[in-house]
Amino acid sequence: MAAPHIEQLKKIRNDITRFMMTYKFALQEMETKVEILQEEFHLLHEYNPIEHTKSRLKSPESIVKKMIRKGCDVSFPSMKQHIKDIAGLRITCSFVADIYRIRDMLCNQSDLTLIEEKDYIRNPKPNGYRSLHLLVEVPVHMSDRRENVLVEVQIRTIAMDFWASLEHKIFYKYNRSIPGHLLDELKDAADSATALDRKMERLHKEIQQIKEERAADDMQIVPEIVIDNQLFKLPAALLNLIGDGKPAGAGE
Repeated sequence: MAAPHIEQLKKIRNDITRFMMTYKFALQEMETKVEILQEEFHLLHEYNPIEHTKSRLKSPESIVKKMIRKGCDVSFPSMKQHIKDIAGLRITCSFVADIYRIRDMLCNQSDLTLIEEKDYIRNPKPNGYRSLHLLVEVPVHMSDRRENVLVEVQIRTIAMDFWASLEHKIFYKYNRSIPGHLLDELKDAADSATALDRKMERLHKEIQQIKEERAADDMQIVPEIVIDNQLFKLPAALLNLIGDGKPAGAGE
């Protein structure tokens, strides 16, 4: 018979595993939603607003350290209540307009609940940090119950992500104490990144307008589609639906 403390350790391990699993599954749910959006844009549109994504799950050690810093009771209910970024998903876009477009697409999904939104694009942090932070509640269906799990979603442009990555490295290189002149230069760099975002978005809109004008002059629809590398020929009966909204041969 196992010693009591061995059984207790097994229970603690299983409880931690179950707790962390719910956040892992919530992240997977969010990643699947974004992958579906990416594939939809790939198949139906010439432009995909999502450049890439990156997910992150806080370690139990990191969670406990944050709880202690906050002066909170170290328990699973307390962790769930006080630590909102255990599961994190970062979505990187090309342009600022894409950020709000993706935000709207995610928030319109009926199984997601927007809990909180922090717009650091319209209201940047003093150091110049820009990003859109969403706190969404994701339903996770386990074998014996449903869990509503919080996931922090950060949506930013490539330029914002580049700046934030370098700022993070500098921040920790100086052990969170950056000299004043470097802080000023980081703020200037953030302003330059914002100016670059605005210029590239303006160029994108102009190019898109030119493409649309040319497409209108030479409109061709190929009677085939490709889904998951499989080619499908479109039968004439389906093509006729485009013209009159009813199957070929249907009566009035």
